[in-house]
Amino acid sequence: MAAAAARRGRGSASGGGVVLLCLVAAALLMEAVPAAEAGGKTYYVGDAAGWGRNLDWWLAGKTFYAGDVLVFKYNKEYHDVAVVGGKGYRRCKVPRNKDTAVLRTGYDQVTLRRGNNYFICGMPGHCDAGMKLTVKAW
Repeated sequence: MAAAAARRGRGSASGGGVVLLCLVAAALLMEAVPAAEAGGKTYYVGDAAGWGRNLDWWLAGKTFYAGDVLVFKYNKEYHDVAVVGGKGYRRCKVPRNKDTAVLRTGYDQVTLRRGNNYFICGMPGHCDAGMKLTVKAW
């Protein structure tokens, strides 16, 4: 009977070791996940200047992740933000379909999805003049 108890003791000790190993592995994995995926960072498009033309400078040095939030600030009397696909972006056209969102509040928040996210101003001539943005999120 003492031998059986000793065997059980060793078994439960190794079970505790497995639990500890799992906890350590989980902690390491949590550190490997970027903070943005855990909760998402918020970015103001164009910083203080807001949503406008030729924003490539604003993208420089930034890494975006799925779940990050872009805030578009602009004068709603003159601009909007259309969330479009690659084709709409390249053609500077706002497609008329259920997958296209046109935002017009002047303070719009968009959560990034993994991959390329395309935004244009849908007002006539604005996109062609450079009021568009592609954001790649990891």
